[in-house]
Amino acid sequence: MAMDVFGLLGNPVGHSLSPPMHEAAYDELGLEARYVTFEPEPADIAAAVDGAEALGITGLNVTIPFKQDVLESVEADELATRIGAVNTVDFTGETPTGHNTDAVGALRALRDHDVTLEDARAVVVGAGGAGRAIAFGLADAGATVAIANRTESTAHDLAAEVPDATGHGLETDELADLLAEADVLVNATSVGMEEDATPVPAEALHGELAVLDAVYRPLETRLLRNAAEAGATTVDGAWMLLYQGVEALELWTGRDAPVDAMNETLRAHL
Repeated sequence: MAMDVFGLLGNPVGHSLSPPMHEAAYDELGLEARYVTFEPEPADIAAAVDGAEALGITGLNVTIPFKQDVLESVEADELATRIGAVNTVDFTGETPTGHNTDAVGALRALRDHDVTLEDARAVVVGAGGAGRAIAFGLADAGATVAIANRTESTAHDLAAEVPDATGHGLETDELADLLAEADVLVNATSVGMEEDATPVPAEALHGELAVLDAVYRPLETRLLRNAAEAGATTVDGAWMLLYQGVEALELWTGRDAPVDAMNETLRAHL
């Protein structure tokens, strides 16, 4: 039986938790497969995708800094095109196709915690790559999205692309007003990763919120601690990481992913 090879394209990728998470899934499903990492130079990204196709690699995840560059080397689906980034490449068809599972990862993480998204009022903090994906995903799920960003003009630019979204700055009063009426809050910035900090004032949080922090190192950020103290539903960033991987695996294999095994292995490596 031929072995399927999957992998991760990024630079750097040494910190990635994707290899153990995906290989746990292969073991659980009885697949002859391996997940490896590739670290090409930025100038070589198109050649890397072509080479992966030529070598018969089944699928690739794509991470920083290549999510935009890969768009030019694949046939991107509608969502990835709107987001402007690809994080999953599928080589099983006639041509390589590009997808963005970050959006679905966030939605599945929230739904896994019984968060209703249809007609929800959502605030997304951050308008970078993760913020773009999550904002589009929430809008497609039926939520009304407010995007708050340190550079307010960037929030307005993204809001102009996302259906019925609005753009805002991160001024305390404005953010507090948005959150007072909100059902869902997502931190799509890196704030809280390197230091014990939060992009959202604790006093703006309340018990009717569901709070997802895309940061997964540490698992419990200051934002999530503050949210728990306010009585909010909290969703750590490992859930989003898990479900973007689950979505990619199901896309590549056509099989239901062994979510429990992937989650257990992911958290064991955090």
